Amino acid sequence: MSKKFVKQYHKILNHEFPEFLKKYLHLPILTRLKGIGLLCGTDWTDFFSNNFYYSRFDHSIGVALIIWHFTHDKAQTISGLLHDVSTPAFSHVTDFRKGDSLTQTVTEGENKSMLANSPELIKCLSEDGLALNQVDDYHKYPIADNEVPQLSADRLEYMFPSGAALAGTWSLDKSFSLSEIKSIYNDIVICKNENNIEELGFKSVEIAELYTHRTTDIGLFLQKNEDKMVMQFLATTLNLAIKLNILSETDFFTFTEKEIIQKLDKVVQKNKNINLANKFYEFVDTSTHYKKSEDSFEKFILFYRTYRKFRKITRSPEPLKGHFCVNLGVKKRYINPLVVTGNKIDGLFEAKRITDISEKIRQEINYFLSYDENCFGCVKLN
Repeated sequence: MSKKFVKQYHKILNHEFPEFLKKYLHLPILTRLKGIGLLCGTDWTDFFSNNFYYSRFDHSIGVALIIWHFTHDKAQTISGLLHDVSTPAFSHVTDFRKGDSLTQTVTEGENKSMLANSPELIKCLSEDGLALNQVDDYHKYPIADNEVPQLSADRLEYMFPSGAALAGTWSLDKSFSLSEIKSIYNDIVICKNENNIEELGFKSVEIAELYTHRTTDIGLFLQKNEDKMVMQFLATTLNLAIKLNILSETDFFTFTEKEIIQKLDKVVQKNKNINLANKFYEFVDTSTHYKKSEDSFEKFILFYRTYRKFRKITRSPEPLKGHFCVNLGVKKRYINPLVVTGNKIDGLFEAKRITDISEKIRQEINYFLSYDENCFGCVKLN
C-alpha cells in the first residue's frame, strides 16, 4: 500500500518528476530520511495500526513537488526538498524529549549546518548554478513555508498523508483518499494574502470548506491524549535509554527507527526474565505535576514493554498509581486557508480567509482553538 500510494500521490502533486531534482535524491543527508517516519513514533506501538508507512524522505519529495508545481523555481524547490535533513529518528518525538511540545522546532536546529557540511550537495548546487544560501532556509520562501494558520507547501503536504495513514484507535470521518486529494489539489492557486504576500489558496468555497474540515479534524486529534501519550511515552522511554547508556544522542542521526527499535527489542528480550513484580512506579509528565521515580534499568524495561504493547488509555482528573500519565500542551496544527474573491492583481488572486466567508468553518476552527484536553491520559504499566 505504501509504495503504491506514495507513487500515485506524488504524481498528483506534479505529474512529471523534475529531471534536475533527481540527482539530489541520492544525497546521504536526504536518503537518511527514508528510515524516519512522518508520524512520530506511532508506527512502533500496538496502540496504532497505521494504514501505511510514510517517511520524511517521502514528505520532503512531496514538498518539493508542490513548490515546483506552483513556482517552477529551482532554488525554492530544492530548499523545500532539504528542509527536513536535520530531523532525527522518530521526528518530533525528539522535540518532546527536549521539552518542546508547544513549538516543536528543536529538530530544525542543525539543518543549515548539515547542508553546509555536505560536499555532495555543494556539487549538485554548482551544477545547477545555485549557491548554498539560496536553498538553506526554506522559511524565506512563502510558498514553501509560512506561519500557522496560513497554507504552505510544507503544511499542505504533511496533512494529506497524515489524514490517509493515521489509523488505530482513531480515524477521520472520512480519511483523505487519492481522488479527494486530487480534487482538492487541483483547486489550489497562488493568492495574495492580507499582508500582500504570496500564499496558496482555493478557487472555490466548497473545496476550501472540505479541506479545512479534514485538516481541523486531524489537528484536533493531535491535541488529544491518544497522540500525546504515544509521543511523550516514547520520548520519556528514549531519554531513559540514553541515561542508561543503551542509546546515545548520535544514534538518532545514525540509525533508522527500525534499527533503533530492533536494538531496544533485543535488550528487552535478553532481559525477558527480569523480575518486575515488586517494582512500583508512578510517573507523570506534565508542566504542572511531576513526580519522578528513580531511573533504573528495570524502569526502562517496564516503560518500553508497555509502550510497544499497550492498547488503551484511561482518562482521569488526576494521575493514577501504577500508570504512566500525561497532561501537557502541544502545538496547535491547523489551517485557515484563503479563498479567491476577486480577479488577479499583479498576477495574484484577491482572496479572503475561509473563516471570513464560511460560518460553519469559523465555528469549527473556534472549537479547535478553544479545545483543551484538561485531564490526564494514563496507561497502565504492564
